[in-house]
Amino acid sequence: MSHQRLTSLFGALALLSSIPLTVGATDPTSNFAERLLARHNRERVSMGIAPLRWDGRLAASAQGWADHLAATGRFEHAPERQNDPQGENLWAGTRGAFTLERMVDAWIREKRYFTPGLFPNNSATGDVDDIGHYTQLMWRDTGEVGCALARGKVEDVLVCRYSDAGNYIGERPF
Repeated sequence: MSHQRLTSLFGALALLSSIPLTVGATDPTSNFAERLLARHNRERVSMGIAPLRWDGRLAASAQGWADHLAATGRFEHAPERQNDPQGENLWAGTRGAFTLERMVDAWIREKRYFTPGLFPNNSATGDVDDIGHYTQLMWRDTGEVGCALARGKVEDVLVCRYSDAGNYIGERPF
């Protein structure tokens, strides 16, 4: 690993350790971007992957889709964006019952099924759906993330968008 990359990773670790832990926070909108970015980056940095940066454009894009899902009660990925490909992770759960950190942790828990290799052959179960959120969150070429939360009648919906998109067939996630 190059000296510059090590310096960057150590700097990211120092930054992350200076962010107060907010796992017990009950207001999902309190320090929204900082909390989501910190939870993503804690996992990435622990695996030696460069931290993500928050992107307001991605967050705005995510908000439009989160609002759509909450209003319709549907749970599906947005149509592919041909001219602006974005990776996307979705989460939904009982309204008001989960912190932002627990929402992201649901994706990170897929790590238990992850095996090294070329995507999509990274799942110990043989099912790419068991690791796809984790690999997008960890994708080595992804540098930015933006997320949004919307409240439906019974569920909260979290949408995170990533650039560069990940989960490309035949490539190593990290």
